[in-house]
Amino acid sequence: MKKILFTLGLILLAPLALAGHHVNGTWSMNVDLGGQQGGTATFELEEGEGGTLTGTYSGALGNTAVSGTVNGMEVEFSFDSQAGKVTYKGTVSGKSMQGSCNYGMVGEGTFEGTKS
Repeated sequence: MKKILFTLGLILLAPLALAGHHVNGTWSMNVDLGGQQGGTATFELEEGEGGTLTGTYSGALGNTAVSGTVNGMEVEFSFDSQAGKVTYKGTVSGKSMQGSCNYGMVGEGTFEGTKS
């Protein structure tokens, strides 16, 4: 009986172990800030120990370092720009990410992205 319970436990926990570092990679984000504002942003993201998130942003506001956190499927990351602090908050599902973003003085909106 103990062997059966142990085996079932491993089967149930395996997907959680494989989900680690699921944000790592290159993300292409379609950003909608309402009206005619928006565009595409590219992020190179890497998860570290303890849920830390680092990487780089490339887009209309230039190229800069990104930092944030990962908690399960929830992510939050930001960077500083000439428009002010830019923040993304979202949810990851496989190779997709979506959520809200705030581009400082430019405005607030939403984003959808895919990992290549």
